[in-house]
Amino acid sequence: MSIHVTRKDIVFQPDSSRVIARFLYSSEERSKQLITLILNLSEKEQKQELSNVLRKYVKRHRSISKIFEKHFHRLIPVFQSMGINSQTLETSQKLLIGTYFTLEYSIEAAAFFNPSIVEDPDQTRVGPGEKRVILSFRATGEGHISSIVFRSAIIDQNNLISVEPPGRMLDAPEHVRNHIYKKRSFLAKLGEMHNLDNKAYPVIQQKLTETFTYEELKRYVDETRRLIEIDEPSKIFLKEIMWLASSHYEMDFSLDTDISERVIFPIADTEKKGIEDARFVKFSEDEKEPIYYATYTAYDGTSILPKILKTKDFYHFKVLPIHGEIAQNKGMALFPRKIKGKYAMLCRIDGVNNYISFSDNISIWQEAVMIQSPKYPWEFVQIGNCGSPMETEAGWLVLTHGVGPMREYVLGASLFELDNPQNEIGRLSQPLLIPNRKEREGYVPNVVYSCGALIHNESLIIPYAMSDYASSYAVVDLKELLTELQK
Repeated sequence: MSIHVTRKDIVFQPDSSRVIARFLYSSEERSKQLITLILNLSEKEQKQELSNVLRKYVKRHRSISKIFEKHFHRLIPVFQSMGINSQTLETSQKLLIGTYFTLEYSIEAAAFFNPSIVEDPDQTRVGPGEKRVILSFRATGEGHISSIVFRSAIIDQNNLISVEPPGRMLDAPEHVRNHIYKKRSFLAKLGEMHNLDNKAYPVIQQKLTETFTYEELKRYVDETRRLIEIDEPSKIFLKEIMWLASSHYEMDFSLDTDISERVIFPIADTEKKGIEDARFVKFSEDEKEPIYYATYTAYDGTSILPKILKTKDFYHFKVLPIHGEIAQNKGMALFPRKIKGKYAMLCRIDGVNNYISFSDNISIWQEAVMIQSPKYPWEFVQIGNCGSPMETEAGWLVLTHGVGPMREYVLGASLFELDNPQNEIGRLSQPLLIPNRKEREGYVPNVVYSCGALIHNESLIIPYAMSDYASSYAVVDLKELLTELQK
C-alpha cells in the first residue's frame, strides 16, 4: 500500500543576490605589489577610490567598513615583510587596502537544497496549533563551495509553512575563536583515534606545551616533519593531529542579525571546499536545557570529515570533531535523547547499509552494528538515513533514502524499537516520495533528499531537496504511516 503524500506549492529557490564579503588573497608577492600600487596613489585619489567603493557597497553589507578593516589586519605579516609599520597608516588608507582584498561571494547562486527542520527555541507569540521552526539548508555557490544557512518559519494548524522574508545583509560570524588545547587531554584523544607507535609521536609529545593554540600546534607539526624521516604511519599521525585541532572552534553572530542572515561558511582547513548536509536535531536530557546539535560533513578537497555543531540559541556555535572507527562516511544522524544512558547515532560506514552506534562521548564513536541492508529494488544500490530519528509511541521513526536504477534517489521510512533501536519493526515496501516530473530536473537529476523531518499536529512535515537544486516540503499523516509500518 502506498502512503498518501501531500506536496506543498512552496519552493525554496537559489537566490544569487544573497552575498557575503570574503577575504581575497592570492600570494604574498602579489599582495606586496598591490599594496605598493595603492599607497603610491595621491591622498586625493585614495579617498576618491574609497568613496566610490563605499557608495556602491555600503547598502549591500552590514558595517562594510568593519569588514574592510578586518581584512586589512589579516595583511599585517605582509606589511612587516615590506618594512611598513601598518599602525602609521591613516584609517582611510587601511580601509582602501581592505577593499582590494575583499570579494563578494554569492552563497546560494548554484543550489539551495538538503534541508532539515527543528523547533525554534523561541515559541512565544504563536497561535493555537502553530509552531515556529528553523529550517537549515545547504547553500552552494561559485566553485561548488557549500555553507549552512537558515530560514525562520511558522507551521500553522493546517500544516502550512509561512516563511519569514529573509534579511538582505548576510553575515559571517562576528567572532571566531580557536580552541585552547590542554596537552594531557589532547594526547589522550589522539590515543583514542590512532596508534601512537610511530616516529612522530615522541617528538610531538616533547614539543607540546601544557596549553597551546592551533597556530602553535601547526608550527610543532611542521618542525616535526623536518626533524624526522617521514614514513606512512607518521604521515597519517601528523595529518590526524591537524584534523583533530582544526575541528575545534567557536563562533558568535551579532545579536542584531536575523537568523536568515547568519551564514556558517567554511572556516577550518578541513572545511575549505565546503560544509555539507547538516542534520539538525533538538537534543533533550533529563531536566537540562535543550541543546541543538547538527552532524555535518566537512570537505577539504580530498577527504570528507564528519563534525558536530552545537548551539542553544543559534547565535553562538561550537564545532566539535567526530572521531573513532565509524567517523569515515557521510550521513551521521544523532538521536534526540540518550538511550540507556548513552548517546545513539545512525551512520553508514560502508556507503551501502544503515548502522547504529552508541557512545558515552558525543565526539567519539568506535563501534557500529548494522541494522538495515538494501531489501527492495528501489534501494538496491544503497540506503541511508534522511535525518535524526523521531520518537513516537510506536517506536523510532526514521526517514530513509534509497538509491535504485538510474541512480534515482527516493525517500522511504522505517520504524525501530524505542528501547532497542537496533531492532527494526517495519519498513515501507514502496517509496514514500519519488521525484516527479518537475522535481527530477536539476543539477543532479532524479533525486529527492532530506536531512530531517518534524512531527507536528499528528503529521510528518518533510522538507526535501529536488535534484540538488531547490527545495520544497511535503506532509504525511502520521497515523497512516505508522499503521503501515506496523503491518
